[in-house]
This record gives sequence, C-alpha cells and structure tokens, in this order.
Amino acid sequence: MKVSRNSIAVIMALVACTPSSAFSPIQQRHSLSRSALSTSLHAGTPAASSNFLTPELAQKCIETASGTPLYAYSLASLASAADATLAFPNAFGLTVRYAMKACPNSTILKYFASRGICIDASSGFEVKRAMTAGGIPAENISLSSQELPEDFADLIKLGVKINACSISQLERIGKAFPNQNQKVGIRVNPGVGSGGFSSSTTGFSKTNVGGPSSSFGIWHESVTDGTVPSIVEKYGLQVERIHTHIGSGSDPAIWQSVATRSLSFCKLWDTVTTLNLGGGYKVGRNPNEKTTDLQEIGAPVADAFREFAKENGRELHLEIEPGTYLVANAGALVTTIQDKVSTKSSSNDDGHVFLKMDAGMTDVLRPSLYGAIHPITILPASGKSSDIGTSTESVVVVGHCCESGDLMTPKPGEPEALEERVLRTAEIGDIAVMDGSGAYCAGMSTKNYNSFPEAPEVLVDLDGNVHLIRKRQNLEQIYENELSTDGIF
Repeated sequence: MKVSRNSIAVIMALVACTPSSAFSPIQQRHSLSRSALSTSLHAGTPAASSNFLTPELAQKCIETASGTPLYAYSLASLASAADATLAFPNAFGLTVRYAMKACPNSTILKYFASRGICIDASSGFEVKRAMTAGGIPAENISLSSQELPEDFADLIKLGVKINACSISQLERIGKAFPNQNQKVGIRVNPGVGSGGFSSSTTGFSKTNVGGPSSSFGIWHESVTDGTVPSIVEKYGLQVERIHTHIGSGSDPAIWQSVATRSLSFCKLWDTVTTLNLGGGYKVGRNPNEKTTDLQEIGAPVADAFREFAKENGRELHLEIEPGTYLVANAGALVTTIQDKVSTKSSSNDDGHVFLKMDAGMTDVLRPSLYGAIHPITILPASGKSSDIGTSTESVVVVGHCCESGDLMTPKPGEPEALEERVLRTAEIGDIAVMDGSGAYCAGMSTKNYNSFPEAPEVLVDLDGNVHLIRKRQNLEQIYENELSTDGIF
C-alpha cells in the first residue's frame, strides 16, 4: 500500500498552523435566529392547507389509515427532492446515498432505488432491512456505524461498502482480511462540526457530529500523524474512500469549507477514488427558513475536485448522503385535537390554552429532544375547505403522553421551554397537521411509550390517491415478545 510521506507532512503542517488554519473553528452563520424564528411563527394569517395536504386530502389520508395519528408522505415532494440531489454539481461522477435512518419505510427505499439513489446505512440492522425489505443490492449500500456489527465480514463479502469509523473498527477489519488488499473507507472527524441551533463548531450539540466534542469518525490527527496509515499498511488494506460528515442541519458555508478541506485526506493514499462528503443539508421547515441551495454549495466543491485532479492526477468520484433534504418536507404527521384545556384566569397571568393531540413524542420526538420547530396547521374536522374558520388564538400544543416533556411547541432550540403559537382557532375533533415530519420522525419515534401503538404511514401519489404503506400496530404486537413468568413468584 503506497502512502505519500510528502502528503502526510503537508497535512501535518496544516494542522499545526495558526487559528486560521484548515481545521480551526469557523464562525457559524445562521439564516434565521431563534428570536426571528419565534417571530415568524406568530406573524400573518395561518395557512388554509399544510405543505401538501388540503382538508379534503387530509381526510382521505385519515380514512385510508383508519384514523389518526398517521404519517403522510408526498410522492411529488420526494420526486422533487430526488431531482435536486441527483443534480448536485460534480466534476467526475456522483453517487447519491439516501441516509435511510431519516425514514426507513421500504416503499421510500424502493422509490429512491428506482431513481438510482443508493443507501447510506447506520447499523448492520439497517443494511439487512434495506436488502430484505427494500430489495436493495448489497453493492449499493454503504455502512458508517458507531457500532460495527458482529457479522461485518459477511456484509463485506456480500459487497457492502464499510467505512471504518474508529481506529478499533479499522483494526477489526484488518484482522478479518489480513493481506488481502481488502478495500475499505475511512471516516474522518475533520475537527469541526455544525448542526441545528448550535453556534459552535467545536462544542457539543445533539446534531453536531464533528469536532473535539463528537465521537463520530477517526480524529483527523490520527489520520495525519501516521497512526491510521500504519494500520492500513500492517494489514495490507486498500483505502478506496474518504468519508466526512459534520452534522444535521449544518451551516452551508461550514459544510462547503469542510468539504474542500476533506480533499487533503485523499492525498494520503493514491488508491483513494471516492470522497464521500456526507449530508446534513439544512432544510427550511418553517416560514422564512431557507433551504440549502445545493447548486450554490456544490459548484465550488466541484471546482475543488477539478483542482485536485490537476495537482494529483486523480479524478475523484463524489458521494453525498442526504437524509433530511430528501424527506423532511415530504412528510407530515396528521393528528386529531382530542382535548383543549386552559390554565388562564383573572388571577393568573401565566396561564395558557393547551391543545392536546392524539399523538406526541411517540410520533415526533424532535421538539422534545432538540427544541425543533415544526409548522402546525389546524384543519376542520369535516375535512372540507369551506369550513375553514378565520379566527385565531395563541396556544401551546402538547402531545398525549403522561410526560411533561411531551411538548410540540417549544421555544426554538430549547426543549425545556414552552412557547405559544398563533394558530387557527381549534375545537376538539379538528385535524392538526404537523409538517416537516418526513425525516427523523417515524424512524426516530418513542413508539409504545404509555403503550401507544406505532402509527401507520400513507403515501400520496402524483394523482392524489392515497396508499397505505404501513399498517397501524395493534396492542398485541406491543407485548407479543414478552414471556410468561408463571411459577417464578
């Protein structure tokens, strides 16, 4: 295995530079501050429909799913997002990999596969789910995981591409395939990250997966100080791919900067043919929030690939791994307002009107976990546009769990703090649609808490027809794996 000593020396010099060096913290810029987001949610007249659901279409989804709550997905929105990612600027070829953890329903996997989009898996179980439920060929799946599965060697033999995400993972792969010229990817923590509401590129954030406060990937200094190259040489591995990923909802400017820097790691091995830049492209779910312009951030990266080719004589293939970008705004949680209570009184200035959904953190965890903000639209129980009212009210929306943290309208980025939202006046029985629920909602739910069953999923096709793509879980399925303890006590 040929390792360029000159390349190592150059990169080590970069790391040792002043704070303006390649791996120093970057000032993160946000397109919309927390206060501005709060203001935007209280402005204007509430919409008469959600992103893609009119009252009539929402009612059709409810009938198809035999009630609420349910997740609804728009095929038109999925198609539009797929088009945008497949058009990502590139110099010498592009592979788009869907980060299936965002929403792993087999119908969605199959749709993206039909568009030529491959799979990014985050566990061995996701790999097998993609192959069995989604029908995805092993060679179209890559795995970057915090936990290398016990059967990783079998997956490699099937054709799954694995990125070593730690030094011990790289050692395990080497020991399983000693001196066999086994191809492997290296996931690098580039020293900075970006995600969600965090303004720090080096501090901890729940959606930041780069920098010294993140355990994801191999720390860049271990790559440049010879540690990783020595393991590669020891076991006769062939590094074919460098992988970086800095966070979910990352700042476009920081993503772009890290993307171009990641090329430096490709200089370490002349066998590298692919640079995978991960995903995390910010999506605007709410009014005045901007969605990352893939053409804008991708064009300079493509230029950097061309410059790399001129300097190093290698044309690198580009891989990206969008998850949120592909599905976030293509999905919605459809619920029913099952109760309405008030703590307001003439003697209490701190009271609120609460709308209680028949869903909650069991279905959309993001508000409780991150303080994430989702747009909510109130539609009439009749399912008729003609019945949409004009009055509004300021309310707090909560979920159905016996849990004070089951809050659907937190302050932006503050899951412990509630915030009122101006919505169309709702009555018990009305429909509430929570948009932006296509990513990290059905796939990241706390289903079965309080023994609430897993909600069904439906797909709205291009003609407006609704298809059931996952049934509602029944009560027996919740406890069917529990075993009898008769005779123990």
